[in-house]
Amino acid sequence: MPARTPELRFNTQFDARTGEPTGVAPGIVRVTAPNAGPYTFRGTNSFLVGSDPVVVVDPGPDDSGHLKALLDAIGGRRVAAILLTHTHLDHSALVPRLKAVLGAPVWSGGRHRLSRPQRLFEINPVGRESDWRHVPDRVLKHGERVVVGDTALEVVATPGHCANHIAIGLAGTPWLLTGDHIMGWNSTLVAVPDGSMADYLGALERVIGLDYLHYLPAHGGEIANGPDQARALLAHRQARNRQVVAAVGQGARSIGDLLARIYPDLAPPLRGAARMTLRAHVEYLADRGLIGATHGVAGMVVFPASN
Repeated sequence: MPARTPELRFNTQFDARTGEPTGVAPGIVRVTAPNAGPYTFRGTNSFLVGSDPVVVVDPGPDDSGHLKALLDAIGGRRVAAILLTHTHLDHSALVPRLKAVLGAPVWSGGRHRLSRPQRLFEINPVGRESDWRHVPDRVLKHGERVVVGDTALEVVATPGHCANHIAIGLAGTPWLLTGDHIMGWNSTLVAVPDGSMADYLGALERVIGLDYLHYLPAHGGEIANGPDQARALLAHRQARNRQVVAAVGQGARSIGDLLARIYPDLAPPLRGAARMTLRAHVEYLADRGLIGATHGVAGMVVFPASN
């Protein structure tokens, strides 16, 4: 008998305690930035990992108050590195100022890059929110382990939301910092060509196979059973793929048509994100021959696959 797919649940009852250092697990302190919004929820969670020295994960937006909150939470301890799960500006914009104060090296999954080449006339919808100037002092690779004091960090490649996304596991513990790859308050935005639905689904499967049980995302609160949330998100995206194929079969010919059929009651502030993610689904399905799609100056046209 096949295993039951967990139900997808979102927790929007998160007390961010913005700017206050909050212990969330042994050796992990959260400081949430004051950049709440429709895509960032209550704000970006920065994490201090370890005791002395510490690693700062995802410093967040370029905000003077948040910089002071992080420095207060560090409290004079040595900082071994500033680490990024990925290079969208709500995670990385504070890096230059923080590095200037601390003198710590910057580690990440590499420079910001697209998941595939940009097409003629195509607009990258999150291009302005991406940190194209980021140059890490050290590029972290999948499977690499980095020991900082008494803490061993495991690097897990989780592309999809963007190409250089990584998650960070605290080896030998149940804790995984998931960045924007897996969140508890909402599903993850995947916007082509910055991101890739194929990469995102593959990275979900990768994370499900790990031993980490508790996830700490960069937006929202702890996910107590992380693998179940990842399985539910994977099933959700697979169901969305089926919805897109069905809608195209029933006459949908544009992203606007798909939006009207699949998200008829979606609040206006979230429609932009839905359009972006639908484009990622369409690209994924078209690449597999499950639907057809053309791209031109007038936008994307979708149609049933020719059999």
